[in-house]
Amino acid sequence: MDWYPLYNSLRIAAVSCVIVFFAGIFAAYYAARLPRVLKGILDVVLTLPMVLPPTVCGYFLLRLFGTRRPLGKFLMQFGVQFVMTWYGGILAAMVVAFPLMYRTARGAFESFDQNLAWSGQTLGLSNSWIFWHVRMPACRQGILAGTVLSFARALGEYGATSMLIGYIPGKTATVSTTVYQLWRTNDDQGAFFWVMINLAISAAVLLAVNLLEDRQKNGSGLRKNLKTDKELA
Repeated sequence: MDWYPLYNSLRIAAVSCVIVFFAGIFAAYYAARLPRVLKGILDVVLTLPMVLPPTVCGYFLLRLFGTRRPLGKFLMQFGVQFVMTWYGGILAAMVVAFPLMYRTARGAFESFDQNLAWSGQTLGLSNSWIFWHVRMPACRQGILAGTVLSFARALGEYGATSMLIGYIPGKTATVSTTVYQLWRTNDDQGAFFWVMINLAISAAVLLAVNLLEDRQKNGSGLRKNLKTDKELA
């Protein structure tokens, strides 16, 4: 049994998830502080890949990074080629997974009690210290949920990935592209095996998201009860 598709899918999803994590948090943090009009425009631009068909995203990536395109030719001078390479899958996964991280993180930041940050500023704390030690812990449930969803989206990506890196066994094959190729060649048993692998991973991811949501609800309920007890006392 060739486990390369699973290994390749996991490393693509892991690397892209790490990049999307920091990029999504950075974009969400500053977008939440923008005026309403500018934030609306930025939302459209950053979340567009979420509503576009993945094949359309892959088409635009080919138009940008194709080996015959100006940007693609420029990158090839430095030995970087995103077309038909496994790390090209990272680029495709980042594009389709970024909106999930961005929207989730932005919602968490917008629900943050700004009074906590202002209190830290009155104590002379720097904005970076407040961000990492106050804002991030307060928004951690939403951030974690966005991270898990982004990882799941990157792991199951097919459309943009197949457009950009294709299917080369032992080089660019992923679980999703392997399922299609095995089905196309009438290998139903092999396709069913990889479908079950993908199903198991997706179920585990959804379970993790549900656990995070339940934990967040329980934490919110506990804080409300404590606040009520203090007011009654």
